[in-house]
Amino acid sequence: MFTGIVQGTAEVVAIHEAEQFRTHVVVLPEALRPGLEIGASVAHNGVCLTVTAIEGERVSFDLMRETLAVTNLGALGVGDRVNIERAARFGDEIGGHAMSGHVMAVAELVELDEAPNNRRLWFELPHALGRFLFDKGYIGVDGASLTIGEVRPATAAHGPRFCVNLIPETLARTTLIDRVPGDRVNIEIDPQTQAIVETVERVLAARGI
Repeated sequence: MFTGIVQGTAEVVAIHEAEQFRTHVVVLPEALRPGLEIGASVAHNGVCLTVTAIEGERVSFDLMRETLAVTNLGALGVGDRVNIERAARFGDEIGGHAMSGHVMAVAELVELDEAPNNRRLWFELPHALGRFLFDKGYIGVDGASLTIGEVRPATAAHGPRFCVNLIPETLARTTLIDRVPGDRVNIEIDPQTQAIVETVERVLAARGI
């Protein structure tokens, strides 16, 4: 489990390709390495990955076919940076919201509003996920737990959209400061929101409503 509180960023320093498979190597900051072991879970842009090798500051992770297809990790190149969070431990403070590290889709950044000391980003999601969006609800964007500021429903021209407002601390700690329109980010819908919506849908369908 993760909390969506990004602990830092890591640079991808090597990529080893195989058929429908990839290993990428990142330089993990020293503060995030204590107690790290092979088999540990580390979120990269919100994707739960398993440590497969540790060589000093260089840590390797394997990406399977599904991960490459569903997330933005397959588009990474050497020199790119990813948001990093170590798995939560029992007793840790949950500063964001509970996240599984299982990305549901990618969203495109379609609009960016700059203002002094903050930034507003608008993202467009696939139509099927629009029912999980609520003003002031939680959402995971590239592994960062964020509050939805506003929701715009889908139209004939585009899918559902939502915005998030980023404070200086979030911009300093994550790769979201570098995002520009056209970039694609990993999205994890709040699991509690998803469970409630899908439960209500099943109950209504069973009653023929």
